[in-house]
Amino acid sequence: MEKKQCSPLEEVREMEKNKIAEIPVETRPVYHMSSPVGWMNDPNGFSVFQEDYHLFFQYHPFCNAWGPMHWGHCKSRDFIKWEYLPAAMAPDADYDGGGCYSGSALEADGEHVLIYTGVIDRELEDGSRDYRQVQCMARGNGLDYCKFQGNPVITGDMLPVGGSTEDFRDPKVWKEEDGYYMVVGNRAADGSGQILLYRSDNLETWEFVTVLDQSHGKFGKMWECPDFFALGEKHILMISPQNMQARGYEFHNGNNSAFLYGSYDKSTHQFVREKVAAVDYGLDFYAPQTLQTADGRRIMIGWMQSWDAPVMKHMFAWTGMMTIPRELSFRDGKIYQVPVRELEQYRTDKVEYSNLKIKAATELEGIRGRVIDLLVEIMGSDFQYFQICFAQNEDYEMLLRYDRIGNCLTIDRTHAGLDRDVICQRQIKVRPLVSQEQEETLQLRLLLDKYSAEIFVNNGEQVMSTVFCSPMEADGILFDTDGTAHIHVIKYGINVQIKR
Repeated sequence: MEKKQCSPLEEVREMEKNKIAEIPVETRPVYHMSSPVGWMNDPNGFSVFQEDYHLFFQYHPFCNAWGPMHWGHCKSRDFIKWEYLPAAMAPDADYDGGGCYSGSALEADGEHVLIYTGVIDRELEDGSRDYRQVQCMARGNGLDYCKFQGNPVITGDMLPVGGSTEDFRDPKVWKEEDGYYMVVGNRAADGSGQILLYRSDNLETWEFVTVLDQSHGKFGKMWECPDFFALGEKHILMISPQNMQARGYEFHNGNNSAFLYGSYDKSTHQFVREKVAAVDYGLDFYAPQTLQTADGRRIMIGWMQSWDAPVMKHMFAWTGMMTIPRELSFRDGKIYQVPVRELEQYRTDKVEYSNLKIKAATELEGIRGRVIDLLVEIMGSDFQYFQICFAQNEDYEMLLRYDRIGNCLTIDRTHAGLDRDVICQRQIKVRPLVSQEQEETLQLRLLLDKYSAEIFVNNGEQVMSTVFCSPMEADGILFDTDGTAHIHVIKYGINVQIKR
């Protein structure tokens, strides 16, 4: 009997089913979502459907390197325990044969609607190359998705004058009272990034509205992965610019993510940018995306890896993890980020030290581990440097160093198991809090999950996300200073039963 020919998506799903079961659970992060198998990058389709939180992602399931893009898929009820679902899309149509690139999702008319970039990449009869990016749609039930027969829904002839048909990607869609809106990244005629706004009554037929904002060569080249939302009294246009050059402590070289703060007039669709700030100040963060929960929270998740230094690429049969989903809030003129409150349900084994005097290298009983939620408040002014070494033993360490005089915080993974010449340090300016007694306090919250660290400064005023690859037996935590500091420390373990 002739064997039935599998479709590309069926092939991926069959492979996933076998390979995921072969990956030892202990190699995975405990409370961060990681690639089911193979390569994962940008979060896609972060959305709510039938009371579940769905997360899709750029996915090359066949090896631990970027390749033809599929859409992987998982879901959660609480942002912490993620269930892998079969891959949602494969590049199998003439309008997406070069890849199903990044996009978004929303619930509409009882269906889960995916809006994504399809890549047309083919050689023509005359030997020339036809390469274009177009916007496409698929509908589904939360498990299986069918691509729209009328794809693509937005093509290059709907671009403003000078807009690139080759760099036109990453649609983020949402619903307003008067219809559906979408922002898409594009390269303008001057070669730098711009964000385009489109509108539709039915998600199938779209019209170009305006250029929402442009780089004009000031913030990198192509602007990827846009998101646009109200937060507090501002509207935020979130972008991921490529090919940036470092700007002081705010932006590093290469690929960044930025909040563009501004005002937005819905009647004229005019966004007026007022301020630009980095989303994350660590070594590994890109392409964040948000959703809004039923209780009104704006939740953001990002890819916790660097394009230029994928340091975990060859460690396991999976490559790539997401940050902890973070609650965004606007106060004191800036965006604050904190881990989703649902994480607190998984805390265990509390250990606490209050008003502890540190004068030399100090280990504290019960304060160690690689899967922990650690709060450290550093108080006083009788020191210049205070540092926390974590994921530490005699051979390895991650270093977080606070320079009180220079108001500078440095993350350093130089001695964290790397064997390649990659960037290992990043510094940020910090602003200590001042108590009613005029005592300086720097508050740090460290989320450690085996091979990653997310550091939230002063209740989420700034965040630094970093991955590293020291072995799990390096689990010590050491506090040290060059003078005298007082600290308050609370440590929790995190216990999540991982579901395959």
